Amino acid sequence: MSRRLEGKAALVTGAGSGIGRAAAAVFAREGARVIVSDVNVPGGAETVAAIQKQGGEARFIRCDISKPAEVEALIRGAVEAFGRLDCAVNNAGISGVMAPTGDYPEDMWDRIMATNLKGVWLCMKQEIQQMLKQGGGSIVNTASAAGLVGVPMAPAYVAAKHGVVGLTKTAALEYAKANIRINAVCPGVVRTPMITVATDGNPEIEAAVIAAEPVGRMGTPEEIGEALVWLSSGAASFITGAALPVDGGLVAQ
Repeated sequence: MSRRLEGKAALVTGAGSGIGRAAAAVFAREGARVIVSDVNVPGGAETVAAIQKQGGEARFIRCDISKPAEVEALIRGAVEAFGRLDCAVNNAGISGVMAPTGDYPEDMWDRIMATNLKGVWLCMKQEIQQMLKQGGGSIVNTASAAGLVGVPMAPAYVAAKHGVVGLTKTAALEYAKANIRINAVCPGVVRTPMITVATDGNPEIEAAVIAAEPVGRMGTPEEIGEALVWLSSGAASFITGAALPVDGGLVAQ
């Protein structure tokens, strides 16, 4: 069976756990050489070890995507490792605290914006420059269903993810003729460490979250990883500027 990304060089940020880890594993399964990046060094190392155990090729580069110098070093390191950058998944993000807009802590607002929006832009900036040099590539940003609809008590997260969707569409238009496709996935409720923190391990809160999903369950990181890889592959060659809900019907309600 042919592998969809055989020989491609890929980068996945936030790959130390959750959706990023699952995405990195699917990229490797499909034949890509993968740069795994995260601020979580032990988590990143675990992701690399799991990929290598399955016969894939992966390397870890630590990066805080909110810091421009670290992002520049990340992209430089990725190109030094594999010679080019064909696919980039900008997945790293944080959830922050839950509070109404009028009471939201300013320091937390700034932290979420620095990582979830500015960090994505910093990564895109460097990735686009590299892809222009080599004649093309694919970028997929992890937005959220919260980038398409409002979510009470999460103003900073929602604002940042809406920003990611807008940034994705704008950049897609700017670089469409340069053979660089830029898309976003918008996951619904997915069983990851982030959702565990958000529900605080409370079964009643978790049940309420699941009840919001028309399919009656949470998604899995692997399901989001499959969408990320599909958008990065030749199978999606005529798709750019899309914000694809992968959400069990959540935003269709």
